[in-house]
Amino acid sequence: MSDLRYPVGMQSFPNIIEEGYAYVDKTHYIKPLLQQGKSIFLSRPRRFGKSLFLSTLKSYFEGRRYLFKGLAADSMDLDWTPSPVLRFDLNAEDFSQEDGLINLLDRLLSEYEKEYAMTETTTTLAGRFSQLIRKAFEVTGRKVVILVDEYDKPLQDIHEYKELFEKNLRLLKSFFGNLKSMDEYIRFAFITGVARFAKVSIFSDLNNLKDISMANEYADICGWTKAELVDNFRPGIEDLAEEREEDFDTTLKEMRKYYDGYLFALKGSRLYNPYSVLNALTDKEIDEYWFDTATPTFLARWVRNNGIEPWELNDMQATKKELIAVGFDNRNPIPLMFQTGYLSLDSYDSDSQLYTLRFPNREVENGFFYLLLPLYAPATDRKGSPFDFTEFRKDLAKGNIREFMERLQTMLKDLPGKDHNESTYRATTFLLATLCGTRVIAEHDGYKGLSDLEIATNRFIYLFEFKYNKSVKEAMDQINDRDYAGRFAMDHRKLYLIAANFSEKKDHRGLEYEITEG
Repeated sequence: MSDLRYPVGMQSFPNIIEEGYAYVDKTHYIKPLLQQGKSIFLSRPRRFGKSLFLSTLKSYFEGRRYLFKGLAADSMDLDWTPSPVLRFDLNAEDFSQEDGLINLLDRLLSEYEKEYAMTETTTTLAGRFSQLIRKAFEVTGRKVVILVDEYDKPLQDIHEYKELFEKNLRLLKSFFGNLKSMDEYIRFAFITGVARFAKVSIFSDLNNLKDISMANEYADICGWTKAELVDNFRPGIEDLAEEREEDFDTTLKEMRKYYDGYLFALKGSRLYNPYSVLNALTDKEIDEYWFDTATPTFLARWVRNNGIEPWELNDMQATKKELIAVGFDNRNPIPLMFQTGYLSLDSYDSDSQLYTLRFPNREVENGFFYLLLPLYAPATDRKGSPFDFTEFRKDLAKGNIREFMERLQTMLKDLPGKDHNESTYRATTFLLATLCGTRVIAEHDGYKGLSDLEIATNRFIYLFEFKYNKSVKEAMDQINDRDYAGRFAMDHRKLYLIAANFSEKKDHRGLEYEITEG
């Protein structure tokens, strides 16, 4: 049994070090960051280690070298002279309240004003911030370090409330906009967030702000490489493997499927999600942890409303400019899905200068598809109903394809709205099958054309052809004429061919189907 202590949810570097929790050393990034520039911006998904890294920076700038004993920074040629540090954590507030942002900034400023014995201040938040920077410099005789954590949360939380969004935007621009005039008093500024809103330009006045979000040399600054995971948590992985009654390599492979795969620059490493890993090691269970900490329902709605098919999310393309310049006024969900961690870089084509993106791992894919499914089939959102996807899972696993189709047939009769088409029903079936844990391929490019859907389990293969307001016969003829089943001729699993037609005719609305064995 491992005696490792896992810092689940902990974001304080001093607490982690002093209380003996496991810590993955990222302090070797401090020196290159100081050489990189005076003002740095980093975008990474939530719960990915940004706050902990800011806490690490804070301890360094405060000159607390004893905390770094045995870490990379301790052996580097660094200036450990303490500087005054002003950290603004914008993560801990309910910004749906009208004055949530005002109250938070006022509270943070008041704490620092008390620390520096400031008795007379101006009335505006921006003015008080400027006075605070100048006062900290005057009291200590040293330039000030500014650390801003989750700068965009006051916007992300209320992006669907236009008036409050605009109010918070103006306040943030005003508050941080005067940093340029304070440049002579500032030693270093480091700003983190989930998304980089180029059109917002909250920090546009900050001199030479360097965005390192997609820089190769900082690709691994948050998140854990495979080597970091194994080197720091081998005993914990061994405990998890013992609990699962399997060997170390098998457990590590399963952890990779669920938690690995994040890539922020093409020359970087594939990264594990720290939050999910720590929870899995603590609970001794591989489960979906990170996705459950927030529900990006607006992203799912954007995908659905933009006509993006679910299977297309594993093959989306975008330019670098699109990926780093996102905003809520841009209704294309793909850039924001990358910034927030729901899509990750997969490859890059230098000729077209396009990045290809996909889901980083099973945890994220399952979570996002679970949000999408009720937008196609609302009945599946009810746990314990006959249409709960777990019931479909049992049907596919046991080869009960007729029960699967009957359940699907009943469910699709009650789909709301009228703007249905073949894609609607195919997407619904795709999402159901994916959430059942099966291997699903949509639009496989065969030698005679594209098959609609192929679902594979350990014992069965289900090959679907969908039609809309046509006929089952036409669907089955297409399966046979284009020999969709041909590529499974040597497969030992039992093959079912399913021809399905979705009718919107008043006298016969719903799904009709035919099943044959291949």
